[in-house]
Amino acid sequence: MTTAADIMHPGAQWVPATETLDRVAQLMRELDVGALPVSDPTDPNERMCGIVTDRDIVIACVAAGHDPARVTAGDLCKGTPRWISADADVGQVLREMESNQIRRLPVIDGNKRLVGIISEADLAHHLSDDQLAQFVESVYA
Repeated sequence: MTTAADIMHPGAQWVPATETLDRVAQLMRELDVGALPVSDPTDPNERMCGIVTDRDIVIACVAAGHDPARVTAGDLCKGTPRWISADADVGQVLREMESNQIRRLPVIDGNKRLVGIISEADLAHHLSDDQLAQFVESVYA
């Protein structure tokens, strides 16, 4: 059985909700990623409070006329954060991403620690053409 841990990109990194978007964008560039999970620094367990994407920064901050040096990652986190357990099977991963129409899914271990992220590219390497077509149709519908 293929699990989330088998297909994820390991070594994902958090940014605190208090981090400014200019720094988040710099970190994305350094790590060559388009999204970073956001942790709540007021929570002693630093639980995820959302995810910020490069598109979020452009659309919700820059294009809206806001200064990315004054807007924080936490300002963009809305709704319930989605994640998946590292031992979830690929079917569960697909259902979670399709039902929530998301393209990146943080992966946590049994201790609720971030261990990776599953992206569309990761799915493309591990799914059949039919599974991938179904995913794309569901997420982009």
